Amino acid sequence: MLTVVAFIVALGLLIAVHEYGHYRVAVACGVKVLRFSVGFGHTLYRWKPKHQKPGQDTEFVIGAFPLGGYVKMLDEREGTVPREERHLAFNTQPLRSRAAIVAAGPIANLLLAVLLYTLVNWIGVQEPVATLGRPVAASLAEQAGLRGGERVTQAGFDGELATVQSFEDLRWRMTRGALDGRDLTLEIAGDGAQPNRTVLLPLSRIETRDADAQMFRKIGVISPLTRPEIGELVAGGAGERAGLQKGDLVRSVGTTTVVDGQQLRELIRASVDGANPRTQAWQLLRGGREIMLEVTPEVRDESGAKVGRIAAYVGAPPAMVTVRQGPIDGIWRGVVRTWEVSALTVRMMAKMVIGEASLKNLSGPLTIADYAGKSASLGVTQYLVFLALISVSLGVLNLMPLPVLDGGHLMYYLWEGLTGKSVSDAWMERFQRGGVALLLVMMSIALFNDVNRLFGLFG
Repeated sequence: MLTVVAFIVALGLLIAVHEYGHYRVAVACGVKVLRFSVGFGHTLYRWKPKHQKPGQDTEFVIGAFPLGGYVKMLDEREGTVPREERHLAFNTQPLRSRAAIVAAGPIANLLLAVLLYTLVNWIGVQEPVATLGRPVAASLAEQAGLRGGERVTQAGFDGELATVQSFEDLRWRMTRGALDGRDLTLEIAGDGAQPNRTVLLPLSRIETRDADAQMFRKIGVISPLTRPEIGELVAGGAGERAGLQKGDLVRSVGTTTVVDGQQLRELIRASVDGANPRTQAWQLLRGGREIMLEVTPEVRDESGAKVGRIAAYVGAPPAMVTVRQGPIDGIWRGVVRTWEVSALTVRMMAKMVIGEASLKNLSGPLTIADYAGKSASLGVTQYLVFLALISVSLGVLNLMPLPVLDGGHLMYYLWEGLTGKSVSDAWMERFQRGGVALLLVMMSIALFNDVNRLFGLFG
């Protein structure tokens, strides 16, 4: 139920803001708005405000299906317009007014993202401290000399370092670097006797098309430092059968000393010989005394590879820090984050078009609904971050130069501004058909990815 409610609230808010951008600027430009609708299909509720601006008689509607919305304006291309109201029609407005009305929707979504990120910055959010867990064997992080336990204080590209506030902040910078092919410089805090030092992560060497778990495994920095502690165990699972208990602190697995929860998870994954599990001796600290157990994992198939699992939560929660900004800095960081996410979204879309990024990065309503529920369950700030990300995506997507989207109409107006002639009705119809076809293909791919991601029906 939480997932459904969170999804409906998210879509309703983002669509309402998008359409309100069109509506507000249309009214400001003197265009008569006939209907403002959030949702399609059967009308659930409709009303007309008693006090509207001169020339306006807008009907506001909430539809049954919250997968879109629209603002219907007076337009000679869509019906007969009384002579005395012709000056209120959209198509009779100057080019700059028409372009402003069309661009206002996506811009409203981007401004909403700035507001949401700003609210998160002001409220504050609990995030893991940027202390690195044990890197994946043979990864870029291990090759760069990282061993786990290092606290990252600053990070940046091309020698321009900025303060790292949390592990999530560091993950965001690694994501940008890997997808853009840029090396990331880390500043590692000293321990008192040793001064701070810098480490270069050569992210440009990674060949990745997806921002997924495999990308972070190649980098080697998967999670923050955590105690190698056993948490909740699944009844009847491999961990419980071996005698493990909640609260056990793992000291070693076989001949390998364990210092981090992520390292322990990697050792468990690697506890296989082909398709067979490998039994190993675990040294544990339980209730102040050391014990030894023989642990045999279960073998699971993950992306075509055989890995070990013990059916237990592995690793204690990491150390946390409250990330909060002041009034002015919070706004500025909201603007910067919106710009960064927008730029990354545009680059990813461009890479998907030219084949440098996988189409698996496209997501549809099922994934959005799933993330909406998960983020809402984590608290207000996480849900606000989710809303900001989707708002940026909606704004950027609508600015794409597809005929059926706002960006397509802006391309028509650009042509009109350069040539002095509007696009002919015949060409407009051709572009619309092509745009609808392309949009349907994108939606089909996104839905396929949703089903595959959530249910794993296609391998």
